[in-house]
Parts: sequence; C-alpha cells; structure tokens
Amino acid sequence: MATLEDRKFPLTRKQLLGNILLDRDLITQDQLEYVLQIQEKRGGYFGKILVDLGYVNEHDIVTGLSIQCHVPYIAIDQYDIDQSTLQLVPSAIAHKYNVIPLDQVNKILSIVMADPLDMEVKNELQSITNCRLVPFIATQEEIEKAIHRCYDVDDD
Repeated sequence: MATLEDRKFPLTRKQLLGNILLDRDLITQDQLEYVLQIQEKRGGYFGKILVDLGYVNEHDIVTGLSIQCHVPYIAIDQYDIDQSTLQLVPSAIAHKYNVIPLDQVNKILSIVMADPLDMEVKNELQSITNCRLVPFIATQEEIEKAIHRCYDVDDD
C-alpha cells in the first residue's frame, strides 16, 4: 500500500494525520488521495475536508490529532470549571479562539483547544493569563458547548 511518504510530501517527525487515519482504518487510500487533491486545489484544513465529505466525524479527527500532536483528549463536558479559572480567559477571547480554561495550578493553566498547535493563539493566551499553558484537545462542538455553558449563562 502506498503511503504519503511515497508521494514525496515533506515530512516532519510527527506522523501525518492521513497516515494515522489510514492505520486506524478510518479512511481508505483512495479517500486520502481525493482529499489531498481537494486540499491542493482549494486549500483548507485536511480534517475539515474529511468531515465535510462525510468520510469521518469530528471525533475521529480529534482522536487522530491527539495521537499526532501528543496532546491528550479531554471530555470537557465532564468538568465543572471554577469561576476564578474562567476569569483568566475573557469570554470574548474564549469565543474568538474556541478555547476554554480548565484548571490552574500556580502559574500553569490547562486549556482546552480545538487546535492545540496554533502558536498565535497560545502566545496570546499566555500573554493574557500570564501563565504557562498545558493544552488539551476536544472537538470544536464540545468546546463551543462548554463555552456556552460556562460563559453565556449571564449573557441572556
């Protein structure tokens, strides 16, 4: 079976998301090739294209990203977040970047993100919170629900 390495894509030390999904039998080689063609023509996120085509669901992508990025998945809906932790990240920032703080211990803030590799967001959050960040990953929908549950209660 041909892999992405055979297509001469630039590789990093990280395993590519497409290969992770192939290894887990979530997509076929043909689906991978098709999505790569679409991405090359239109741009966009690989995982979003896969979901939009109905090949996988958002949770499959988050699981693959968790493996790829070595960032743990967290079921954010299982947590009651302390109000003092929520105050570290203003509601507008949580909505803008689709992030939610989970817990703070000393100057270390656990933060749940849909894209834990986004350095621009991480840098801004570190600046705002004056904390070192420990990222966790969840689906965009899970984070949006948590933001609504934790921040938007008083907005009504």
